[in-house]
Amino acid sequence: MAFADRHTDTSMSAALPDQICAELNRRWSTRRSPQLDALYDNRREASQRQRARIAAHLAAFAYLLFSLTDVILLPDVAATSIVARVVISSLFAVGTELQYRLGAGMLFMECQCAAAIVIAYATWLLIANTSEYELIRSYYTTYSVIFMIGQNVFFNFRPSVAAISSTAILVISLVNIFAGHNQNLSYIVAVGVLQISTYVITLYVNLSLNDERYRVFLNAIFAEHRQAEALERGAALLRLSTTDALTGLVNRRAIDEELRSYWKAWCADSAGFAVILIDVDYFKRYNDQYGHQEGDRCLKAIACAMEGAVENLACSIGRFGGEEFILLAPSQSRAQVAAIAESIRCAVEDLQMPHEQRPDDAYGVTVSIGVALSQDVLGTKAERLVTEADRALYNAKRSSRNCVKIYDRGEPNQLDLDDSIAELLRTALAAKRVSLVYQPIYNITSRRIEAVEALMRLTGSDGKSVAPDVFIPIAERMGLILPLGLWAIRTACEELLTDGHVPKVSVNVSVVQLQSPGFGLAVAAILAEANVSPRRLVLEITEGLKIEGKTEAIKSIRELHSMGVEVWLDDFGTGFAGLSCIREITFDAVKIDRSFLHASSAPRGAQMLKNIVDLVRGTGCETIIEGVETPEQLLVAAKEGVDYAQGYHLNRPMPAEGIRALSPWGKEALKA
Repeated sequence: MAFADRHTDTSMSAALPDQICAELNRRWSTRRSPQLDALYDNRREASQRQRARIAAHLAAFAYLLFSLTDVILLPDVAATSIVARVVISSLFAVGTELQYRLGAGMLFMECQCAAAIVIAYATWLLIANTSEYELIRSYYTTYSVIFMIGQNVFFNFRPSVAAISSTAILVISLVNIFAGHNQNLSYIVAVGVLQISTYVITLYVNLSLNDERYRVFLNAIFAEHRQAEALERGAALLRLSTTDALTGLVNRRAIDEELRSYWKAWCADSAGFAVILIDVDYFKRYNDQYGHQEGDRCLKAIACAMEGAVENLACSIGRFGGEEFILLAPSQSRAQVAAIAESIRCAVEDLQMPHEQRPDDAYGVTVSIGVALSQDVLGTKAERLVTEADRALYNAKRSSRNCVKIYDRGEPNQLDLDDSIAELLRTALAAKRVSLVYQPIYNITSRRIEAVEALMRLTGSDGKSVAPDVFIPIAERMGLILPLGLWAIRTACEELLTDGHVPKVSVNVSVVQLQSPGFGLAVAAILAEANVSPRRLVLEITEGLKIEGKTEAIKSIRELHSMGVEVWLDDFGTGFAGLSCIREITFDAVKIDRSFLHASSAPRGAQMLKNIVDLVRGTGCETIIEGVETPEQLLVAAKEGVDYAQGYHLNRPMPAEGIRALSPWGKEALKA
């Protein structure tokens, strides 16, 4: 029986473990729990019916074999005895087989078998008593031992059936002993004691075997219950790790897995699919105007509208991060995918949520959509499809917004974005177009600045900022992330750590940097040059790809740990890092993504936040919460026992001069 079936049969309740423990400690003289006893009978019904069926056929065959003893010992009645054996054995075997095939219950089959054994013994004894061999037939009384062993051990009937049938055999034997002619006292005592002793011993063995089997069953049910609880906890954690806490959609981790599945199907069977990226237009302005809580409600409404738009399609929709969503859909044609994207755009527009701070002529909340089809993208990695969808999205936002753009590899404008940013990055350090801003991280208990996070900024030739999520992936592909990353560490040391303005500075690094040979030595050289203790530097891993299994990256982390540099895991819970990452790699602290805090105003979101904080704390890591935007959110973080907090309510990112201008430990920020 499959585990799932067994689990259903048991009807496991929260009180079942206590019931089992009480039953295991029950005195032998106390009656079994009716609920557990019924469950025991139900569980063993099928196997015991099969076992009784086989035992009946074997017993019938053995009964026939004893015809040989009749021929040798009682030849005068052998013919009668053999006929009786054939009739009884046939009726016994055929009757049991019919009951089995007709689905008779185990209790009925046991009673039938027990009755057949008693009848077989009585018939054998009755025929033997008609023999003229008086001495030999007196021996036949002792065969009751075989029949009692057969009932109590071989068939192993339930104690009540075994007791009744064994008592019947014992009574028949004793009556035969005392009714026999010319039986002396020695014979009566010897054979009587043998019969009674066998009766008591076999019944005790039967009771012990049944009790032991019952206890094995109880322990098995207890183990199944614990396993079911573990599976449920595992499923809950899996849901937690693959679900966005705010919108209820799947998160980036789950979407990444789904994307790989689509890509494999495309490579193996040319099963075309599309990546659709959806970005809320001017969402930062919306947040600034209406507040972050209203912004969260906006994202929830958009997620619900998009789900409704594609509910009848075989699509996977999830939150990709911030105000960006992603949809994966099988594609037969560009027109079909364009229709899906347009239905999503219209569904959001139809919400008619006001957005008064838009700089364009539109009034309500809208989305821009970028689409890339697998058949239009050249490359060997699924991530390339996301990149091209992002290019199409950029074109949609660069034009009129509230529109759908589909990637076309023959369109020159699609290549302009990456090329211009790549050229900008090549000269960024020399032209001083990169800079750092810092956001404080506060100890919630002591209300002091524990560290500051260094955030890289890139300024374009037109003086406008380029978003990190745009230029960082390009820098990684070009290999420029390595000099940029080391520059960030060196600059953070020079601006804030050398003169002791803050206790620690955290700098974001990617898996690309960690996998670079000699990365740990380069960091050590920078710290030595700046005369900064390694314990004051923190490196945050924010790479979207999985780090577990990457030998060089893990080796770099261990080197950094041995130097005294702390390593934090960023964006935990959004899919950027899996649960297995914490198990495989030792982190000093874990940053819980802001979405869990923002969703905590709802009971489900509050429970998810509590679960993820408990999960991180269980690993021995300190906890940091991002995105603290209101006093209420700070209170929630404190209530859940989070160690450190970071967000706009405490301080916005600022240049190094702003950090230096803060009071020594920034107590004012936490007074609220």
